[in-house]
Amino acid sequence: MAWRALAKKALSTSYLSNCGAAITASHSLHSTLPDVLLCSRVDLLTASRNLRSCWGIRNYHASVSLLSWRGRKAEESPGLKTLGREKRVKRENKLQAPPVEAPYVPPKLKQRAKPTQEKTVEIFEGMTLVELAKRTGSSVRVLQEILTSVGEKVGSEFDPITMDVAELVSMEVGVNVKKLHSEEGAILKPRPPVVTVMGHVDHGKTSLLDALRKTSVAAKEAGGITQHLGAFVVSMPSGASITFLDTPGHAAFTAMRARGAAVTDIVTLVVAADDGVMLQTLEAMSHAREANVPVVVAINKCDKPGADPEQVRIQLGSEGLSLEDLGGDVQVVEISALKGTGLDKLEEALLLQAELMDLKARVDGPAQAYVVEARVDRGRGPLVTAIVKSGTLNVGQYVVVGAEWGRIRAIRDMAGRAAELAGPAMPVEIEGMRGLPMAGDDITVVGSEERARMLSQGRRKKLERERLERMNQENVEASAGEGDEADEVPERVEVAVIVKGDVQGTVQAVADSLRSLNSPQVFVNIVHMGVGPISQSDVDKAQACNACIVGFNIRSPPSPISLSAKQANIKIFLHRVIYHLLEEMGKLIVEKAPGTAETQVTGEAEVLSIFELKSRKSKGPDVKIAGCRITDGRFIRTATMRLLRSGEVVFEGSCASLKREKQDVEAVGKGNECGLVIQDCQDFKVGDVIQCLEQVIRKPKFISSESGAVRIEC
Repeated sequence: MAWRALAKKALSTSYLSNCGAAITASHSLHSTLPDVLLCSRVDLLTASRNLRSCWGIRNYHASVSLLSWRGRKAEESPGLKTLGREKRVKRENKLQAPPVEAPYVPPKLKQRAKPTQEKTVEIFEGMTLVELAKRTGSSVRVLQEILTSVGEKVGSEFDPITMDVAELVSMEVGVNVKKLHSEEGAILKPRPPVVTVMGHVDHGKTSLLDALRKTSVAAKEAGGITQHLGAFVVSMPSGASITFLDTPGHAAFTAMRARGAAVTDIVTLVVAADDGVMLQTLEAMSHAREANVPVVVAINKCDKPGADPEQVRIQLGSEGLSLEDLGGDVQVVEISALKGTGLDKLEEALLLQAELMDLKARVDGPAQAYVVEARVDRGRGPLVTAIVKSGTLNVGQYVVVGAEWGRIRAIRDMAGRAAELAGPAMPVEIEGMRGLPMAGDDITVVGSEERARMLSQGRRKKLERERLERMNQENVEASAGEGDEADEVPERVEVAVIVKGDVQGTVQAVADSLRSLNSPQVFVNIVHMGVGPISQSDVDKAQACNACIVGFNIRSPPSPISLSAKQANIKIFLHRVIYHLLEEMGKLIVEKAPGTAETQVTGEAEVLSIFELKSRKSKGPDVKIAGCRITDGRFIRTATMRLLRSGEVVFEGSCASLKREKQDVEAVGKGNECGLVIQDCQDFKVGDVIQCLEQVIRKPKFISSESGAVRIEC
């Protein structure tokens, strides 16, 4: 048959002269196999296998080594042996463990990165969403979604929004705001100047204001010094009116003086002619310089015998104040508040300065006001003393003051008369706040109760977040500094204090003054501050944290509260004068301080003669007794003795025996003679000096300066 002849030709090696012919023959063979039904299957497979093995045609299951069978030795059979694997070499581990001999060094505590400072953007009344989006870095669509979530009607991105809405959206985005109050397009009218009276304590600031308004305020203040930031309007004989702010001069009220300079137009610097420039005088000058406020100098007490106004001028000029007498622009007026001389010249100087400044403010629109003081009245609730800078404040408006909000229920002037509105440069007392704001906060007028509540909650959350970040940062810094210096830190005790006062600014000033009493041995921890009388809840807080209660310028607590505090062993300090309070708290802190142990020389003696006492034991050493005279201080038997020879220490040990006239004594005073035995000391010589050393605990000292500043010195 044809297929048999074809197979014989394919199996013949002489017939297939090249590989291409063999492959062609193989394909022909495979193409004919399906048509052959009576073929022997074994013969066909044998022929195909022989053909492929002869010419190196690789099956899909064959090994690579079969392709290189040519050149192998005859005895090697392809496919029977596998290739030998290479020997695996283990890599060296780069992260090797430290040797056992190396000492273990604990890893240093990594200080957390300081929280990134939030971005601050400037906002103003009537800005658009597009402008706010550019400043905050957010998209307009995101800001519109925030407006929708807070219940604000969303219009075009070019529609103007109010300042409170802009602040609310900025807080949701996560940025701080700085308010810009523009008077563009508003009707401006002249307004009275706001004058702040500043200077050193007891230089006559309040007495000057008493003379101007014919009242007696200084007599009402405890201790004769101002301890509040007062505001009132004085009508001058010329018909003009000036708003005055009286700031306290004590060192504890630095923040109150800074607030007075921040809301004022002109600073009247009062300097006593007999005292000259003092610490608070320089501080007031720096506050006025930082606030960029012009200064008018009033040299007071010129009627006193020791007054020297020219010396005051020289001192002020040397401190960088350019006076008119020295070619500058600062007016200087010599006055006497007690006799009322020179007050008309001071009035002319203030009105001239106000005229040069051309003070004007808008009357229409929402008010821009600042908190001067805040206090709690038993019947009227939280009361806020504020000064309106521009606009008009009306009864019934919803306001947000700091983190607190409320609806103005009543407005009263500083004389206690009710008013329906308050205009620019007018100090007023606002009633109707839900909580007590902080002195120095600004007053924002909003359109509805819901908006006021939302803005108050946003500010409160922001303040709480800042407080937690500040606490976290302080903890990180404290833990980072504990390392190697932990052994050098002395023992430190904590004095917990609860502060209650009559007004918010005074409470803050008292708390700051108490914190200034911190020392390496005592930490003053202000656990709570509040305005109003001492209540039962204050006693419970003090009992929970083992604190004392400090009440400033408030009435004594009722008998049940006093009895409860006495049973709980809680100390209550009530004062009306700031330096009396700081002095008593300083004594308490010194008493609680652990102090530092020191070796102190309590006495010195000179060796006059030496006696030797034979030991009763045959093998025991002899005892040498130094006959001494006490030249300074006194000797104590329980103290340590130091033997000096030619100014150098020869021996130091404990006192084994101290006798006077053959009798054992505990102590020997100056000028007396005694016999002294020092433990294990046998080297006495006539003329040696013996010192008595005693371990004493040295307590810190409470130091108060003339300006009223206090500190604890260890």
